Amino acid sequence: MRTYKYLLRPNKEQILALDFLLWQSRSIYNAALEQRITSYQEMGKGIGYSAQWAHFRDLRRGNPETFGKLNTSSLQQLLRRVDKAFQAFFRRLKAGETPGFPRFKGRNRFKSIEYTYGDGCKLRQGENGRKHFYIQNVGEVRMCFHRPIPQNSEIKHAVIKQINTRWYVCLMVKLPEQIALHQAKDKQVGIDLGLKNLIALSNGTLINNPRWLEDNLLKLRCVQRHASRQTKNSQRQKQTFSRIASLHEHIANQRSDYLHKVANHLVREFDLVAIEDLSLSFMNHNRHLSRSSHDASLGELRQFLEYKAEEAGVQVVAVNPRNTSQICSKCGRIVSKELSVRVHACPDCGLILDRDVNAARNILVLALQSPPGRGGQAVTWAAAPNVA
Repeated sequence: MRTYKYLLRPNKEQILALDFLLWQSRSIYNAALEQRITSYQEMGKGIGYSAQWAHFRDLRRGNPETFGKLNTSSLQQLLRRVDKAFQAFFRRLKAGETPGFPRFKGRNRFKSIEYTYGDGCKLRQGENGRKHFYIQNVGEVRMCFHRPIPQNSEIKHAVIKQINTRWYVCLMVKLPEQIALHQAKDKQVGIDLGLKNLIALSNGTLINNPRWLEDNLLKLRCVQRHASRQTKNSQRQKQTFSRIASLHEHIANQRSDYLHKVANHLVREFDLVAIEDLSLSFMNHNRHLSRSSHDASLGELRQFLEYKAEEAGVQVVAVNPRNTSQICSKCGRIVSKELSVRVHACPDCGLILDRDVNAARNILVLALQSPPGRGGQAVTWAAAPNVA
């Protein structure tokens, strides 16, 4: 499954209709959540999806001018969203994690409507040859169809999303099975993901981490400080909040574009890419690293790399990252060093190398040692191949 995201260009009447659908969707979500809470408080047991579907289906039929404006598949997806929220709550509770009880959604916390494709929404082509997206009770909405959907693909779901003041449609597409046409280059690379440098390659190349959020932090702080001094809920404060949201959206778009280009470069240049099987949660919960970790979006980069590699027929091997920064890639000695030490200097063989490049070489060795189709096991040293 792949997701194709397109910008919608609704007119004023269509924007009002979309806002109304969002309002009704949020009302039903909150009503379904309240029904579950009330059922447990009064009867000592919860209520499931099937019972809620029967109740809200009849409610929709009885209110054609409000809830009736919602498509049947949208209503089903809303109730499934509530059901998934409770399933996740009980799963976390059982695992001993912080449960996080499902919350009621305010108007600024509910920004999407889901459809089963073909039921209430459809991609159409206008008389002028341009693509439009039809939405039930909204009409045909102009769209920026910048990216064609592959032939013989099947669109499964559609999600209408509001991001700041813009509207988007995200199409979940099942692609046809096909053999990727990949021209063998007989080139392998290990990559070490980091925060100082976004990527260090085993051939010595360092890819810069642009730090989009950090570069715009001063501007963000100024605008946020300006908003805090304005009258609460005033029109000017709402405009300032919209400006803040636009700035965050711009930063996210810059970051996503850069990560797409980096992943595409790696897939085009190499046959095998070895990466760390990192758990990023420790970075996100570290107060010294969390902002830089979120700004780098290493998880998003890995996601882009994996799906692009799959389409291009390139192999991605994830290995255990334990000790990859400490082991000398030339002689195998463990050279302990703190995170602040950025240079690997081996007292045995005399190798002096950027610590991230040294780690990338070890990652590549592990990937080449691991069985086909599997990631590396526990870190053990072997003679490094000539990757320079």
